[in-house]
Parts: sequence; C-alpha cells; structure tokens
Amino acid sequence: MHILKNITDNILGTLLNIDGKTKDDLNSRLDLKEMGLRSELHPIEKDDHYIMPQACYSLTLVERRAICNFLENLKVPDGYSSNIKRCINAKEGKISRMKAHDCHVFILDQLAPAFRGIVRKEVYDPLVELSIFFKELCSKVLSIEVLDKLEKNIIITLCKLERIFPPSFFTIMMHLPIHLAQEARVAGPVQYRWMYPIERYAY
Repeated sequence: MHILKNITDNILGTLLNIDGKTKDDLNSRLDLKEMGLRSELHPIEKDDHYIMPQACYSLTLVERRAICNFLENLKVPDGYSSNIKRCINAKEGKISRMKAHDCHVFILDQLAPAFRGIVRKEVYDPLVELSIFFKELCSKVLSIEVLDKLEKNIIITLCKLERIFPPSFFTIMMHLPIHLAQEARVAGPVQYRWMYPIERYAY
C-alpha cells in the first residue's frame, strides 16, 4: 500500500520538479558526474553556480500545468476516490499532500491519461508498464500464469526506468515491486491484505 505512495511521490516529485520531492536535484547530478554516468546530464559549472541540462523527463511549466489541469477537471464516480483537487496547485504545476489511496488510484487509473501526449514516449511507456503491473497485481482474481508474467515483466520495466531516471530515483521502494508477485503467490490477492478500508473508515 505504502509502496504505491512512495513510488507516486518519486514519479510526480521528479516529473513535476517538486521541491523536496524531486530525485533530480543538483546532488544527484553531481553523483552522476562522479560515477561517470549519463554525461549529457552532468551539471555545468558557470561562475559560482551550476547549470543543470534538461533531462528527457523534464517538463516545462506549461506541461506541468496541463497535467494538473487534467487531474483537476477529472470526474470520477462518487466514492471512487477522494477529491484530488485539494492536492493540486495548477498555477505552479505541482501536486502534493496525496494520501495513500489517492496514490493508488493515480498509479492504477490516472497516470496513463494524465501523462499521454505530454511526457516523452521513452519515459511514458515504462511508466505505463509500471501502472499496468500494479493494476494486474491488484485485480480481484490472480492466476499463477499471470503472476509469473508479472514477475518477469517488472524486472524489464525497472531496467527501462533505470536507463531514464538518475540513481537517486531508485529508493528501496522502487525495488520492492520485484517481490510483490511472489508475495501475492504466497498470500493471495492483495485486496484481502491492504489497509485502505480501515484507513477510509478511520478518517
């Protein structure tokens, strides 16, 4: 459950360049330079400051606002999710204060349409694959064949993401999806084990 929240925070924080949430800051770029990776992203020192080159996942303010406007105007069935408008600052193109269930809904159903046509294809495709992985994993019925496929596909998806995002993007929570298919194979469908009903009742 909180895996989805942390992954959502990583994705939105980095793509929308949210202060304190982005994994693409000066320190991560300096790490790339020190490791000799991704030379096109190395910060350029000029006078007494650094200039950070645009990455393939970097979005302009107009693009960030387009994502926020889409989510702000999105209509969903009553009780499907909380009001995501309260989390959106369309003027600055930022999203914050999303709760665990908001992140669950975003990853499963809203990520693909929100990013379509805005995020570059090489970034969009693996993010959608990640979304599909969680959507299938959270389905009501699971089969061993599907879990075997998910277990193989998530490794490839994470490898694709590693070719796009800096190493700082890959916190321990970004690694954990590799084990979720095996966990579902042992413990069964996830909806019998997650805490969303209890959290929604408590709040």
